[in-house]
Amino acid sequence: MPPRAGAGLRTRLRAFAGTSVALALLVAVTAALAAAYPRAVDRYGDAGLRQAIEQARPDRTTVQVQAAPPWTATVRERQALFRGDRLAEAWAEVLATAEAPLTPDRDQSSYGVRTTVPLAVSAPRIPRPAGLPAQMVLAAQQDLASHTRIGAGRLPRATGEVTATTERVEAAVTADTARKLRIRVGSVLHVPDARGGPLAVRITGIVEPRTPEGAYWSTLPVLRTPTLSRLPGSRPTDVYWVGGLLLAPEAGPVLLRTPGRPERYWNVAPDVGSLRAHDLDRLTSAVAALESGPGVQRLRASVDEELEARTKLDETLADHAGLRSGIEPLLLLAAVGTGSLAVIVLVMAGGVAADRRRAELTLLRARGASLTGLAGRLLAETTAVAVPAGALGLTAALLLLPDARTAPAVAAALAVTLVACLVLPLRAVAAHRTVRLHDGGEDLGGARTSRRRTVAEVTVLVIAGGAIAALRRQGSGSTALVAAAPLLTGVVAALLLARLHPLPLRALSRAATRRLRGLVIPLSLAQVARSPGFAVLPLLALLGALTAAAFGGSVLAGVTAARDRAALLDVGADGRVETTTGTLPRDLPDRVRRLPGVRDATEVSVVNDAKPEQSTQPVPLAGVDPDAYARLSHRTALGPFDAADLRQGAAGTAGGAARPLPALASPRVAEEYGTGPSTVLLPDGTSVTVRIVLVRARTPAVTGDDFLVVDRSGLPAARATTLLLTGDTLNGRALRSAADGTGATVRLRAEERARFVDSPLQSGTERLFGVAVAAGAGYAVLALLLTVLRTAPERTALLARLRTMGMNRSQGRRLLILMALPQALLAAAGGVLTGWACIRLLSPGIDLATIALASPSALEGAALRTDPLSLAVPALAVLLLAVGVPAGQAWWAGRRGSVRELRLGDG
Repeated sequence: MPPRAGAGLRTRLRAFAGTSVALALLVAVTAALAAAYPRAVDRYGDAGLRQAIEQARPDRTTVQVQAAPPWTATVRERQALFRGDRLAEAWAEVLATAEAPLTPDRDQSSYGVRTTVPLAVSAPRIPRPAGLPAQMVLAAQQDLASHTRIGAGRLPRATGEVTATTERVEAAVTADTARKLRIRVGSVLHVPDARGGPLAVRITGIVEPRTPEGAYWSTLPVLRTPTLSRLPGSRPTDVYWVGGLLLAPEAGPVLLRTPGRPERYWNVAPDVGSLRAHDLDRLTSAVAALESGPGVQRLRASVDEELEARTKLDETLADHAGLRSGIEPLLLLAAVGTGSLAVIVLVMAGGVAADRRRAELTLLRARGASLTGLAGRLLAETTAVAVPAGALGLTAALLLLPDARTAPAVAAALAVTLVACLVLPLRAVAAHRTVRLHDGGEDLGGARTSRRRTVAEVTVLVIAGGAIAALRRQGSGSTALVAAAPLLTGVVAALLLARLHPLPLRALSRAATRRLRGLVIPLSLAQVARSPGFAVLPLLALLGALTAAAFGGSVLAGVTAARDRAALLDVGADGRVETTTGTLPRDLPDRVRRLPGVRDATEVSVVNDAKPEQSTQPVPLAGVDPDAYARLSHRTALGPFDAADLRQGAAGTAGGAARPLPALASPRVAEEYGTGPSTVLLPDGTSVTVRIVLVRARTPAVTGDDFLVVDRSGLPAARATTLLLTGDTLNGRALRSAADGTGATVRLRAEERARFVDSPLQSGTERLFGVAVAAGAGYAVLALLLTVLRTAPERTALLARLRTMGMNRSQGRRLLILMALPQALLAAAGGVLTGWACIRLLSPGIDLATIALASPSALEGAALRTDPLSLAVPALAVLLLAVGVPAGQAWWAGRRGSVRELRLGDG
């Protein structure tokens, strides 16, 4: 900055106090939004990753390292390996091998020795459900005291040195194990010995786990909670209990005398609180290194050559990475769309400030000010305003969104501040490169576009069109194209509208001059036709904001529609009451129909294991009332059909060979069995003959891909098994109360829809899109305000001159409104059309299934859906503002008088 660039800075800031405050507010808000975006993405990503790991069971997310004792080692050497000091040394090696960002949770990680094969135990009180003895896993897990509360008795202890020949040891069991297996303090369990004599295990305590769902207890859940198990190939009723015995940590060597194939283990539980989504690739690499890479090789060299490591954490991380990869393009789209609008508005604000100070800067240049000195003065002014404002916005974002990376937020706020600082000096330097005494008036009628600009615009059009076409072919996997799509569409529309809008305005002006009488309308159209017209940058801001708002609204609408459709496919209606073990009570349908919120209840008899005679594969067969079911199918849009096509005739035997029942079938069933009569065997030994007359891909009664639907009156003794409910305000509690005791389950479409919103990354993406839509609308309004403010002095001067010629206040107000109306209408209509075209063009290339559905569903893909509110509301706001500001300006000018404007207009 030149030495005297800052001279008189305070005086100049006072002279432009209003402009300075407005710039500071704009920079603060924009910097806050820019800094908040990466922090919000980090927070949602971190929460999503942590939830994914927490929802997976610890036996999947813990890295389990184990090593059996070497077969070549002596008994004394094996005993040494099973003692606490050697285990602790190996544990330190395992912890040191885990690479960042895989940080072990030392409190929930565990190590010790255990049997890998459950051992049958004998004790008089332990239950035997099928006459089979209970089996126990014996474990000497370290640090047992700090993870338990004593419920009865005491923790086990080792008396003297425990060896492979020790005949009696102590153990504890959890409260769940004691309750289910009827074990008390003092019970003695006998475990078979590999050498013949049993090992006596005396129970000294019953303990309560401090964190039963933590990895310490849930990596091997049998130590906490016993389960019923069954031998492979045995009958379903041949079950036996499998539980866990917790030996003293020093009693590990005694497991060598059992036939349970004991092994050492070290379970590394990840510290979920330290995980960060931006480290997902490094975390995946660290897990792979410890499981099967350099980490496990180092452990084999330092601990045991036969050491192995296994985990399902890599699968959990891969699932989350798939979800993130599907959402990232949409997140980037919100950032690029809103960010580009913010930059355009900042540039426009600098342009307005430069225009307002055009006379001052022209005078300074005429008096000998250099471009460097001029730029330095302006840079000092904007820096004094923008830097504190940017710091304030950054501070607000850091305080409102803690626990996220700071560097991206600082970089984003710094970029906003830098643009705000540089735009006014650069605009001023570009406008005042040459010294001149006054500026010539701009006239659209006499202005000609240079060939260079034409070539540049055609080039931009070709690039934007090619990018949109590429996006339609490549889909949402093309991250950069998805992010730039609304902006590219807005660029194309802005260039076309800036070039083409004078044509209808000139035509209207000529028609008004020839045919209309009066002063206001012809004068307004003539003034609009000869005005500078649309500058590309403000028009791009308006169209880009409207397009971004429409695109964001279409994403949110598409997500909502996809979840509604997926929930409908899963339930079949607004509600479903069904039983799979029998039939519904005869009075239940009437009771359900009388409940508040229930519009209609359609009874269906579903037989899931009906078998067509020419096939061994069962096909669900639904018996329905054709009229009621047809109404339901039309209401839900799931395979609608005409009831007359499914209704059986009046003559003949129902479902007999002479008169088969008309049937509605899925495409696969129709292809396999054709349209001829087919016999279907029912579970009760009866049969029915059907003929497929309708084919539909979906039907409300059956949620699968294979089904047959027939007239229920043609089935022998068909009782209702399912109620399909419709109604906008179904009460789940009332429905479950009505179905209580019947063995029926109740499912509601609204509850199923909520199930699809699972990850914070999904819900966070929706919130970010909502903020992006609101910010886009706000920047559109701001761009319009800046455009109006830029031309406000000219309109005020024009109104003052016309007032001296006899125009009254009412005429002046109508004149300014009519001058603003044509361009506002064109901009609003162009924004609506651009948003609609963007959605239509890009919809084939974008699948919203990842953000919409958290779990698998029958829905195949989720497309963008046009949201009328997102199209209309911002456009109407732009139109009202474009008309309201000139009207207010005319009212204010009428109250203030016109002397000042007439003096400023003197040459």
